[in-house]
Amino acid sequence: MGGNLGCHRSIPKDPTDFSCGKRKFSAACNFGHILVNQERLNINTATEEELMTLPGVNRTVAQNIVEYRDCIGGFKKVEDLALVSGIGATKLEAIKLEICVSSRTSSSQHSPSSLRKDLDHQSCTGVNINTATAAQLMSIRGITEKIARNIVVYRAEHGPFKSIEDLVRVNHINSSLLDKVRFQVFVERSRAPSPNNNGGMTSSTKCHPSPTSFSIGSDDLDLPPGGPTKIISVRPNVEPPPGLRDGKPVVRLATWSLEGCSCDKANNPGVKEVVCMTLLENDIKLLAVQDLLEREALDKFCVELNQGTLASMRRWKWPRGLWKSVVSEKPIGHSSKGVSYSGFLWDSSSGIDLKDTAVLEPLVVNGNGNHAYSRLYLAHFFVGSYKLTVVNVHMQATASPGESNCKNHNTDDAKCQRISPSIQEILKVEKELVVLGDFGTSPQSSELDILRKEKLCALVPSNQFTNISTCSPQGTRCLDNIWVSRSLKKTFSGHCIVVRQGLTNPWIPDNWSWGGVASDHCPVVAEFYTDVFPKELSNPGMAVVDRGDIMPKHER
Repeated sequence: MGGNLGCHRSIPKDPTDFSCGKRKFSAACNFGHILVNQERLNINTATEEELMTLPGVNRTVAQNIVEYRDCIGGFKKVEDLALVSGIGATKLEAIKLEICVSSRTSSSQHSPSSLRKDLDHQSCTGVNINTATAAQLMSIRGITEKIARNIVVYRAEHGPFKSIEDLVRVNHINSSLLDKVRFQVFVERSRAPSPNNNGGMTSSTKCHPSPTSFSIGSDDLDLPPGGPTKIISVRPNVEPPPGLRDGKPVVRLATWSLEGCSCDKANNPGVKEVVCMTLLENDIKLLAVQDLLEREALDKFCVELNQGTLASMRRWKWPRGLWKSVVSEKPIGHSSKGVSYSGFLWDSSSGIDLKDTAVLEPLVVNGNGNHAYSRLYLAHFFVGSYKLTVVNVHMQATASPGESNCKNHNTDDAKCQRISPSIQEILKVEKELVVLGDFGTSPQSSELDILRKEKLCALVPSNQFTNISTCSPQGTRCLDNIWVSRSLKKTFSGHCIVVRQGLTNPWIPDNWSWGGVASDHCPVVAEFYTDVFPKELSNPGMAVVDRGDIMPKHER
């Protein structure tokens, strides 16, 4: 977006860096590319009144822009404006040729009056010292981990800061350091956010991340090699399972819907850390993944697991394994952004090997030519000497009351999808069978009678929720599950967990703020007995037996 005319440069590092002179008239009136660039409105310094000169921007939207800008410390590129409530992609397209972001190298200057406005504005941007966590405070240049803790302790003992100058009361902060950080912090303003605004860090009616909030990739965040270094995430303090249960070797399988995971989302260092560290911390060796918007997204996690570039990955004291991935050739399910793919991620050093995969086409189509049943992604794995059949399911969540009737358009077709009867042939033939994924409904739903009819058993009960958000960390619905055949149930160790710890990260956008969850689904993990012993499981250099099968070309 933005074409070749954008002023997409970095945000000013201090209040004396300004660019894109004060706008006198709409860029829509200009006739040359040069004039368009010169008269663009700098959305990082514009006042509410100046923002209201843009087409379609009223007072409420202008307030939303300013408040969101305050929360994130300034826009990095024009496209970031689409995240503001009341803008979106459509309105951005209409105004993108009239706006730009500021640049340190620009030669244009503000008028004295505009300069005063910008200096006033700068004092209200950056990190809110009254609400920021220690990790968020450490993102401020000059604030060490010790000083960040001192700020949090002082705030807890004496209450909220009344002004930025109060920071000098904190241990190890003097007037010199205050001058360095004052333009990176602010004290929360008393003016209430606009009722239509979703941009405030402390006031929001939404409880889940914005559908567009994951457009921030690692390249956009100007991260150095190795991932985030200024904001430290806190991982659960866990000891990896020993690979034994009652003296017998076990292997852990899991399913995780990654909620519209594009390459851009997978490149977010927070999302990447949550996914990779969750696998290692919970000793997951085989993961079924749903809701990939791009087939290449899963490979981003695979590469990180093998190379370990993030700080938390480098600190991991135990072997990381040797990971591979495979993604369906065709779309399997639907998401809010269109079709999505499913895939598998596994540690080949733990005695797991992929034999083959297939996309199972539904047998029934509706009058519109669309499938009334979802596709299934099937894979045959060797786990030690066992041959395991895994069916990866991704179905749209059950429609709410009043929306259950199918209509002849794609979104409603997605809401009405069910498991295809074609799975019955697999259920009758395969012995060591596990059906897992996002079923979009409770295990007690009649839509899953087809699994019960073939004597499959759900490991997660309906009263154990598998969704999550920062507003509802305990969840509200049971959507994800692992169903096992009678023969496989004999090797089930009895341990099945829904992981809820370590699923958030300070770098993940959360409803126009930060510190969100990597997905609105939790990973579901089940443990099975195997014949691969822990010493083999913990050896990342272990050679995998070549069984002579041709691996899919998309396996990584």
